[in-house]
Amino acid sequence: MFDSVRRVWERFLGATRGRPRPGGSRSAGDPRGSGTRRAPNLFEAAAAYVAACAEDDQDGIEEAAGWVSPEALSFGVNELACRAVIALARERDESPRTVARALLGLSSA
Repeated sequence: MFDSVRRVWERFLGATRGRPRPGGSRSAGDPRGSGTRRAPNLFEAAAAYVAACAEDDQDGIEEAAGWVSPEALSFGVNELACRAVIALARERDESPRTVARALLGLSSA
């Protein structure tokens, strides 16, 4: 069991940082692919990471995880989750706690 956890952790830490594709172009979701040199945005990385997770796209997950540090990605994913729950709560006219519990399939407290 610990071996599988170790392998997943090593893959996560060893994810490439926007590795160029054959032919020299970056992938379509890479925020740095426009030719201008700028630091990757942690919110772009978080959005790409969550979208790839939702689509079960392992390559996309690994690519987005490589754009920023694991700590920055964690912060971005947390911020995205908070904003999504708040937006859904406003849309449904419910409390964020109720929406969060419903999204996770938990009974209302």
